[in-house]
Amino acid sequence: MPGQPTIPNPIPNRVQAPPQTAAPAAMLPPAPNSVVVPAPQATPEEIGDSFEARQRYQAAITAYAKDPHPSAELWNKMGIAYQMMFNLKEAIRCYRESIKLDRHNPLVLNNLGTVYDSQKEYKDAEHMYRKALKINPKSAFVLKNLGTNLLVQHKYDKGWDAYKNALALDSHIFEDNGSPKVENPATVQQRGAMNYFMARGCLRAGHTECAIQYLRMALDEGYTSAKKLASDVDFASLHDNPEFKELLAEQQRAPSGERRQ
Repeated sequence: MPGQPTIPNPIPNRVQAPPQTAAPAAMLPPAPNSVVVPAPQATPEEIGDSFEARQRYQAAITAYAKDPHPSAELWNKMGIAYQMMFNLKEAIRCYRESIKLDRHNPLVLNNLGTVYDSQKEYKDAEHMYRKALKINPKSAFVLKNLGTNLLVQHKYDKGWDAYKNALALDSHIFEDNGSPKVENPATVQQRGAMNYFMARGCLRAGHTECAIQYLRMALDEGYTSAKKLASDVDFASLHDNPEFKELLAEQQRAPSGERRQ
């Protein structure tokens, strides 16, 4: 990846949106003596997609609601818009309407799982992710969300396995892909654990800078310490890395009240 990678906090889960269709562009002035063909009128879904792409979620919902025969895909898009506005009750309603029309769409099952995660209903969220993976077991996206969910439940080995499987499918899965994010209300200790496992995942995928940035967050959140990292075999390959050495040195130079031992 060119330049410094953008490293998101691992807590946010990713909502999956289907490809959006652009609303018809405005017609250019006609050439002399040409035949004027009226531009097709944009559908409510196309107008809603345009608003949602610009993060104008209430306007998107208003547009989507004008569709007299909403499809499963449209219900999913409306659910995303509600979720981005933190109206989780309406988001759940829309996702369930989508599932009624299409019970085998892993995108919607994933999205419903992220709502449950945000409500700390972790078992229900895990159930949704696993249902999605039964339909599409090769989804790195869902595997990453499942891994985060399992780590929040302190199922560290299973969460790490899910992360490893996600990485095997997409080595850049931990990087910001521009998809909508929803917060997962984990504790500081849980965030520290997830940052640590994210660092392991990044290093396994060969992304050294990514790994060091996650380690910095894990240290700041108190999950590990400079002393433990120096002897951690999972990060042995970083021992000669100047940035890793500087990270450990920073921790040693920190005031005693802030230092992680």
